[in-house]
Amino acid sequence: MENKIQLSKKDRMSVALRHQFLQGSWNYERMQNGGWAFSMIPAIKKLYTNKEDQIAALKRHLEFYNTHPYVSAPVMGVTLALEEGRANGEPIDDVAIQGVKVGMMGPLAGVGDPVFWFTIRPILGALGASIALGGSALGPILFFVLWNVIRLVFLWYTQEFGYKAGASISSDLSGGMLGKITEGASILGMFIIGALVQRWVSISFTP
Repeated sequence: MENKIQLSKKDRMSVALRHQFLQGSWNYERMQNGGWAFSMIPAIKKLYTNKEDQIAALKRHLEFYNTHPYVSAPVMGVTLALEEGRANGEPIDDVAIQGVKVGMMGPLAGVGDPVFWFTIRPILGALGASIALGGSALGPILFFVLWNVIRLVFLWYTQEFGYKAGASISSDLSGGMLGKITEGASILGMFIIGALVQRWVSISFTP
């Protein structure tokens, strides 16, 4: 198609920045739908010039959505690819877009907690605490900086991965890839925590 509409890197970056506020309007009826729709606005404005199409797209993304806020990034990337295809005339309907979102958010939610809340954050917290116990103010600063760098880099690059992979990424999720990631993160976490234990635990043997 000669006049193909394509999301620029700037457009995708705007979506990624907004996506940080995914849980900003969390609700008990449709969970993260408000934050998701808010994230999609820059892409919707770029892809659809007609106001009616913009309204329809926004309504489409106000359906139920709920997953771990960080691993939501690849779902966003795939959704951007699908919306881009639809805007360029590909036969992608509302059901297909919502189906991909629902199909991905479940498996990804299961990997987000063990990787981020139970592995990366405790490791960085333990590292920062061990430095702080030595009397250095660098500990909490290091934790804050490292955590946010990891978070932002992960959000951007996994969104880009999802955008480039398109709908085909769903086949990777069903092939055991997430199980391997979770297992690897758990092993890494236990190894690092074990290495840090010697800084906190002291045992004295009385003869």
